Amino acid sequence: MDYTALASAFVTLFVIMDPVAVAPLFVALTRSMESTARRAAALRACIVAVGVLTLFGLFGDTLLRLAGISMSAFRISGGILLFLIAVEMLFERRTARRSNAAQAAHDPSVFPIAVPLIAGPGAMATMVLLANEPGTDWVWVAAVHGVMLLVVAITLVLFLLGTRLDRFLGANGINVLTRLFGILLAALAVQIVLDGLAGYGLAPV
Repeated sequence: MDYTALASAFVTLFVIMDPVAVAPLFVALTRSMESTARRAAALRACIVAVGVLTLFGLFGDTLLRLAGISMSAFRISGGILLFLIAVEMLFERRTARRSNAAQAAHDPSVFPIAVPLIAGPGAMATMVLLANEPGTDWVWVAAVHGVMLLVVAITLVLFLLGTRLDRFLGANGINVLTRLFGILLAALAVQIVLDGLAGYGLAPV
């Protein structure tokens, strides 16, 4: 098992799913709920997100083949998507979009908390990319899903501690972390694009 690659997978999924930034939105969405209902909503949202991401991790490659899309092409497009998300994080556009989605929701546990706040397009694309690395086996696929479960578990904990986290970090603290994650995500996105280009012999392996 390549633990360096596994650590990179954790960082990638953590940055994409961005639990620290999603937790305050969860607090805002469930502010009118009783504590028991809020805990139930947090658990339900995380379960739905795990189901969606597992679906893409296990069968995303098959769906791509049926659509006639190569993994190299998907890596390039996925890397570009992640880079755009990184730009949004750096300039606060993603937070604004998430807030707008939150305000428009009536039943927040599935939409928009589970999808797209936790299991958004970037997270779905990342699961397909990570679970279909060249030369990997079922052990790696299981490890990737384990990492995804760990990130969702962290998200759940932050949801349950959301009110305290919001007060502790404040708006400035969350903004600083979001920008830091954005820089890391931009670098990871460029690496994914280079890996995709390497599949066409257009970049060094």
